[in-house]
Amino acid sequence: MLESQAASLGGAARPVAPRTGGVAGNARLTGAVAVALLVLLAAEGVTIPFIGQLLGPHIFIGLLLVPPVALKMASTGYRFARYYSHDEAYVRKGPPPIALRLPAPGVVLTTLAVFGTGIALLFAGPPSNTLIFAHKLSFIAWVALMTLHVLGHLLELPRLASADWRRGGPREARLAGAGVRAGLLAGVIALGVALGFLALSLGQAWL
Repeated sequence: MLESQAASLGGAARPVAPRTGGVAGNARLTGAVAVALLVLLAAEGVTIPFIGQLLGPHIFIGLLLVPPVALKMASTGYRFARYYSHDEAYVRKGPPPIALRLPAPGVVLTTLAVFGTGIALLFAGPPSNTLIFAHKLSFIAWVALMTLHVLGHLLELPRLASADWRRGGPREARLAGAGVRAGLLAGVIALGVALGFLALSLGQAWL
């Protein structure tokens, strides 16, 4: 849905940006990062019921997630800024459905709370009972809001995430900026791995 709306803008208004793919490129990047996050979040979720034995992997994946989450928020924030600054292409595309816009501030705030309290725990060290409680509470709120967010976009994610890898199909499927988008995704995951190893070093008191 996001991509088809964005692709229809190409001939009607103005050419898409040659390096980024414009509106459709933003949608593809957002979708690709979202799929990567779903995989990483599933791995993180596996560690939670066994947190006593899997605290190390929990810390590692938690910090690995930070750069991809930041890229996802940046891509959606860019769309938000371009729409409300009255960029023609983004205005023509329109905002997300109201059912997805309403919980969006809560998604952002709880995401910041979950990762913020998790990082704070690394530096505070045990026992940090107040921070642990805040981390758990923000996680519960985050899961509830993220479930709505994911379900609202689930059907379109496979198409968006795979669009840059498809060689066949109509001309609009071969969109400029595929290399940039792939490089951004690979870069944030590599940075996340580096942060994960750093977190294990910083979190030795917990381990």
